[in-house]
Amino acid sequence: MKKILVASSALVAVAFAGQAQASEKISLSVGGYMEQWVGVVDEDRNAEGKNKIQSDTEVHFKGSTTLDNGIEVGAAIEFEAEGDTNNNTDEQYLFINGGFGQVKLGQEDGAAADMTISAPAVGPVGANDGDLTNWINTSNVPNNSWDDGDDNKITYYTPVFGGFRAGVSYTDSADSEGTNTTTNGREVVSGGVEYNGDFDAVSVSVAAVGESKNDGEWYNVGANVGFANFVVGASYGEKDKEFGDSTGTYDVDGFDVGVSYAMDAATVSATYAFSDYGNGEVGAADLGLAYTLGAGVTWKSSIFWFEDDADNNANDNDGFGAVTGLALSF
Repeated sequence: MKKILVASSALVAVAFAGQAQASEKISLSVGGYMEQWVGVVDEDRNAEGKNKIQSDTEVHFKGSTTLDNGIEVGAAIEFEAEGDTNNNTDEQYLFINGGFGQVKLGQEDGAAADMTISAPAVGPVGANDGDLTNWINTSNVPNNSWDDGDDNKITYYTPVFGGFRAGVSYTDSADSEGTNTTTNGREVVSGGVEYNGDFDAVSVSVAAVGESKNDGEWYNVGANVGFANFVVGASYGEKDKEFGDSTGTYDVDGFDVGVSYAMDAATVSATYAFSDYGNGEVGAADLGLAYTLGAGVTWKSSIFWFEDDADNNANDNDGFGAVTGLALSF
């Protein structure tokens, strides 16, 4: 049996090699984004530990070739342009597209993270996108999805059938992001199913996703509905205390709800998010603006409020803030 598997693998490799020689060599295109923000925050726990001027920049390289049999094979590499670490690679993976669907292999988000649907929020600091921790002095922010990250993994997505698509990811080590070594060997299984459809003037997006690691799981369900110039959405998620770490402290659940409205070059949004994390609860709301100034240039602003009500008074915090700046895409 082993000889048969080796021989079969060799034949597959030769077949792919022959197809690649007949197709064009992969050329990588350059893309990415640059975001520069300025903000102010007023909060109870003001440790002066957050910069009032922040940035987020990535450079992306992506390219593919189509084999003679119609299968597309390509690569995507994303570099973070700020930070002082030795490895600034954000994501890097190989992808294969065909009538069978899509396969990804490398360091990239899993199926659950890729298919999660959240309530709309268009500003730079959404109540439900995790960026609050960039501006305020707390680790407790509303959350209802807990992706394992860009560990080495293999992912498969089915073709789209009548608007439906499913996906599943497997990671053999939960600490393999940025490295090919492992110290814990914790496997991660991630999956989801989604539906996207248009009905006259109404668009609908629905997704149910989940992930398993260690002895715990998390799951999330979300939906967005678009009509006229409005998008209305909400999502809900729960995480077991055993997810991730060998011993957890508490279960977590959370939800978000929001609405956005587009008018010409501007889109505005209002979003609220809430989480119960066992020994406390945290809520946040934001008003967001995104205004397209030109091709690849968007002015974005957020006004946000938050309250962290913890049983441990040392962790209590509340406040508000405002952030504005430019987002460039290239």
